[in-house]
Amino acid sequence: MKIICDNMLPQEWFERLSGHELVSDAGLYKADNALGRSDFPDYTDAKVLTTNFYKPVRTELLDKLPDLKLVTQFGVGYDNIDVNACRERGIIVTNTPGPVIEPTAELCMSLILGIARRLAELDRGIRQQSVSFGLLKNLGHSVFGKTLGIIGMGNIGRSVARRAIACGMNVIYHNRHEVTEQQLLSAGLHADQVRYVSKDELLQTADYVSLNLPYTAAVYHLIGESELKMMKPEAFLINTARGAHVDEKVLVEALREHWIAGAALDVYEHEPLITDELKTLDNVLLVPHIGTGTWEGRKAMCDAMVDNILAYADGRLDLMTTV
Repeated sequence: MKIICDNMLPQEWFERLSGHELVSDAGLYKADNALGRSDFPDYTDAKVLTTNFYKPVRTELLDKLPDLKLVTQFGVGYDNIDVNACRERGIIVTNTPGPVIEPTAELCMSLILGIARRLAELDRGIRQQSVSFGLLKNLGHSVFGKTLGIIGMGNIGRSVARRAIACGMNVIYHNRHEVTEQQLLSAGLHADQVRYVSKDELLQTADYVSLNLPYTAAVYHLIGESELKMMKPEAFLINTARGAHVDEKVLVEALREHWIAGAALDVYEHEPLITDELKTLDNVLLVPHIGTGTWEGRKAMCDAMVDNILAYADGRLDLMTTV
């Protein structure tokens, strides 16, 4: 069974594949700089393709790999994959939802605290010798007693809620469906700790608005001019989900004109390109899509991806995290 490891990950993370009776070293096209997508016609007998957010899997690529049976996504979001085209060809698509939960929730909470206390801005100021010490200088905002509004109360959203509650925040959320008590309990939450509200109420009342929902065409520019103007002038927007949730051009105007107090972004509408004006504004905290970016998180994601491949090789489709 030939496998294309189209991810720039340490090769030792794939050792379990080489040990399987259906996958020899010769059958494992390993992740290295020599393997580019222009080489794929040389691997037309591949049965498995690993990929990630930055690597589109569309019809043109699928046509080059006629024997492909499995696409394994390194990550939870899979909007880079044409799932319908895969299904038409009988190709199974899997992802790695479990390992991304805690690292992404950690980053989300870090961004909330970081933008509230102006950490990146003041760090720059110290290095540039443009800030000085003083009792009423460099003031930020406390998150204790403030309201966090979570849009997208899935696994990551619920883990963010748990952290926010630990920081003394009130939590409201909006979701396609109200989450069940069991879903809350599984995340370490109680029903009386969070409150389901409409999207408009959330935007109008939250001090911090966090986007934690998966991307589909239906939520393109979920946050645009009307939504940003609905938010309180002292509110902050946090996005660790997908850049296309936010109209970035309008967000720049909102930050520049102080419709809202600030934003903290891990993802961008035209990623990896970032709107230049965002880089000039002090009331925005920018990081380069590091939601799952810990050594522990990346290794666990790779392990989950390998688990999906081995389950396929063993004919255990019930053990695979299919999308």
